[in-house]
Order: sequence, then structure tokens, then C-alpha cells
Amino acid sequence: MTETDWLEYIEYVSFGIYEWVLIFAALFLFLELADELITRRLNKSRFLETLSSLFTQVPYYLAEIMIFSGTVVLFFTVYEYVPWKQPIDTHSIILVLFLADLTYYVEHYALHKIRLLWMVQAVHHSSPVMNTATAFRFSLFDPIAPMFFHLPLVLMGFNPILVLSAEVIVQAYQFWLHNEMIGKLGPLEWIFNTPSHHRVHHGSDKKYLDKNFGGILIVWDRLFGTFQKEEEVPAYGLTTPMTSKNPITVQFSEFPGLFKDLRKAKSLSAVFGYLLRSPGWKPD
Repeated sequence: MTETDWLEYIEYVSFGIYEWVLIFAALFLFLELADELITRRLNKSRFLETLSSLFTQVPYYLAEIMIFSGTVVLFFTVYEYVPWKQPIDTHSIILVLFLADLTYYVEHYALHKIRLLWMVQAVHHSSPVMNTATAFRFSLFDPIAPMFFHLPLVLMGFNPILVLSAEVIVQAYQFWLHNEMIGKLGPLEWIFNTPSHHRVHHGSDKKYLDKNFGGILIVWDRLFGTFQKEEEVPAYGLTTPMTSKNPITVQFSEFPGLFKDLRKAKSLSAVFGYLLRSPGWKPD
């Protein structure tokens, strides 16, 4: 295959996968709701929480359209000036997917450890319900961070289509992880991120906080010391529970607290501390 053929094929496959994932997610959510109805777990609060998660997609997709377009322009502009362009073949495709998954781990870790970024990530974690709708619970600012975290892959010489396609595949993998219906998957748990591992990630219990950041592979968490296996059923959501079902409140819940802290900051270092240190940080 020529490089052009490879690019066209990868672009077609990656975005085709994403479309099929959306169909699968809709069907699986229907099964989850049916199961909860049969087992009498489905109540007004859980149903409204599911709707709240789904409605966050409206501002997210509007932002995604604009930001993704800007990302494409940025990546191709930068790529034109990179002298060490990587070949487009089977090896580079596998390598860029591997690196994109590592990049996702680093990005995901930063989203939890830097308060300015946590304001975005907190939207995804704010639901006390763990179902497929939670996979779609995004902040309208969510598309911004991936642009900067994946730019180094373009600077390494990988074609932007490969980088963007790899990012789409890593993101698409996430949708099946958000559920309580699938239990542990034996030996696969050692290598891959699974629903069991991701339930831990969404737990607000002390032992589960800031664990299991992986995208497709869980090996990053095992290597870097952020892995935690699922033991007790997690208490999902934030350490300070989100009680509102209003999608607008969900989108901006972390902003008032940050603004309040910034107003009382007595030095520039305190301002940067509130913005760039972990959530909950306070000056000495």
C-alpha cells in the first residue's frame, strides 16, 4: 500500500469505529436501563442522572466541532515544518497508537492533578451513577486538552491523520468501560483497561481516588504506581457529591470554588498554586 492508501484506510477505519461505538453504546444503555427496570433499581433520580449525562453532549459537540477543526489546522501547519517525518507503514501505525495510549495516560493524570484541568474533568466524574451515559458526560472544554497533549506526537514526525485517528480509537475504547453489568475479565485484567478497572477510577472512596488512568492499556498504571484493583463496590462521583441534575450546573460546578479561592489569594504564588496544583491545595 502507498502512504496515501494507508492514510485513507486508517482515517476510514478509525472514524468508522467511532460511529459503530456510538450505536453500540446506545444499545448497551438501553439494556442497562431495562436491567435496572427489571431489578427495580431504576428510579427517578437515576433516570434524571442519566439524562443529565446525555445532555452534556449538546455543548460538548458544539465545542468539539470548532476545536477539532482548529486542531486539524494546527497539526498540519506544524507538521509541514517538521523535517524528520516518520514513514507511514504498519510499524508506525502500531507505534503511534501505542504512544497515543501513553499520551492519554499522561493527559488523564494531569486532568486529575492540575486544578485548572480538573474543573474540566470533574464534569465526567460528577455522576453518582455508573452506566454508559456516564461515558458521554463531558465538559464543553474537554476537546482543548487533547490538542496540546497530542501535539508532541506531530512534532515527533507522525502524520496528523495517524495521530488524530489514534486519538479517536483510544477515546472510542472508553465507552464500554462505563458500566456495572460486566464483571472481571480474568487474564485480560492484567493488560487491558476493563470495566472493573474503570469503576475504580470513578470511585470517590479514599483507596480509589486518582487510580487507573489508562486508556486502552492498564499497564501504564501498573508501571507508574497508580493501579488499584476493584475490591468493594465503589461509591461513584465526587468527594463532595454533585446533587444537581441540571446539565448547566454540572458543566460549571467547579468554577465558583476556584474563583472564590483566587479572590482570597494573597500572592502571585498562591494564584498559581490554586490554578496549577492539585484540587484541594491551600497555601501554608
